[in-house]
This record gives sequence, C-alpha cells and structure tokens, in this order.
Amino acid sequence: QVQLVESGGGLVQPGGSLRLSCAASGSIFKINAMGWYRQAPGKQRELVAAITSGGGTKHADSVKGRFTISRDSAKNAVYLQMNSLKPEDTAVYYCKLDNAVVLGSPYGRDYWGKGTLVTVSS
Repeated sequence: QVQLVESGGGLVQPGGSLRLSCAASGSIFKINAMGWYRQAPGKQRELVAAITSGGGTKHADSVKGRFTISRDSAKNAVYLQMNSLKPEDTAVYYCKLDNAVVLGSPYGRDYWGKGTLVTVSS
C-alpha cells in the first residue's frame, strides 16, 4: 500500500553535510506527521526530528542547530539537512510516517522505511 524510499546516506568526514530524502508512494490520503529516526550499532532507535502536517517541527537536543527537517506535502516527501556532522551521528537513518491514512481505509497506521546508512568518519 505505502512504500517509503530513503536516499542520501553515505560516508562523510566530520564537519561535513548530507541531505537525506524520503519519498512516500501509494494511495495516500493523509499523513499526520513525518519524521526521521536513527539507530546506531548497539543502541536503541531514537527520534532525530519530526514535522507535523501543519509544519511544526521537533528536533532532538543532540542535533539542534545542526539538522533541519523539512517537508513537501504535495510530494509526500520529507527531508533532513544534516550539517556539522559528528562521528556520533553515525547510524542507520529511518523515515517514518505517523498515522498515514490510505484511500479506502478508515484507519491510519505508521509506516517505516528500510533505512539509509550515514557514516561520519575521517
């Protein structure tokens, strides 16, 4: 029904920048919020940033001032601009749709992408 495709990950040196993209496809009627999570080896998945349908944003304290989430509702896409990257930002980054409703369904559910690896290393 709904597929999420993430892109933009890769290897970058400390202090560098990357821009992650996530595009949702399928018969989507409405999306409540979209977000980015990350999971480093041996750690739990954590919220990086989220953006509501109204444009309200939330960023984790660890990325405030360095990462910026944005959204193109017309394209059902969400982006994460990551600047001043640090080695501790190394993780698999996942895109998530919160309470997305597909055409013909009265209920919404969450959807996850498969993830894109970001490695920050010199």
